Amino acid sequence: MATPEFPGAEKFVPESATLDGLRAAARDCKGCHLFENATQTVFSAGSATARVVLVGEQPGDQEDRRGEPFVGPAGALLDRALDDAGIDRKQAYVTNAVKHFKFSQAGAGKRRIHQKPDQREIVACRPWLTAELELLDPEVIVALGATAGQSLMGRDFRVTRSRGVLLEWPQRKDEPAARAGRFFLATIHPSAVLRADDRETAYAGLVDDLLVAAQVLA
Repeated sequence: MATPEFPGAEKFVPESATLDGLRAAARDCKGCHLFENATQTVFSAGSATARVVLVGEQPGDQEDRRGEPFVGPAGALLDRALDDAGIDRKQAYVTNAVKHFKFSQAGAGKRRIHQKPDQREIVACRPWLTAELELLDPEVIVALGATAGQSLMGRDFRVTRSRGVLLEWPQRKDEPAARAGRFFLATIHPSAVLRADDRETAYAGLVDDLLVAAQVLA
């Protein structure tokens, strides 16, 4: 829920901006409290002509320090999974549902521990993702994990119920006909593979899901 102190990202999103314009404007976003502790906004990577959009949860520790999405261990695993699924990484646009790193600190070294964004933070940041998708015309949008799925499809969406299933992207009445025919697919976040007891099986499942998206791009 927006508050006078943290009004949500909408007031920070410029009208009629390019992707570069959105990236620049997002650096100054104070739509929710997460900007206070994060090193910087982490926006996206990829071009407006990308055929597939991959939406993750939020930047991690390395992404927060470097200012780029999916550059840590989960990003390396995602790159490998895309390659194994036959999806050209250069044809992909990667972003996150939440643009600032949410974490807690504990221990003598003050290690930064990832915390899952809550619904208020997801909603506050959603205008950035909405603006991105309005500029892009991908053939398929892939949600990586529950946070991305709920940001894109609503808080009742469950990855466990729809994982690996190719769905039609809901088209707004005012959306140009050229943007009809897009698809949506949900899968697990690459970090879930890294946390899994059986990484080999979890990784194979991620690749299988991405293969469904690859069929759209073939």
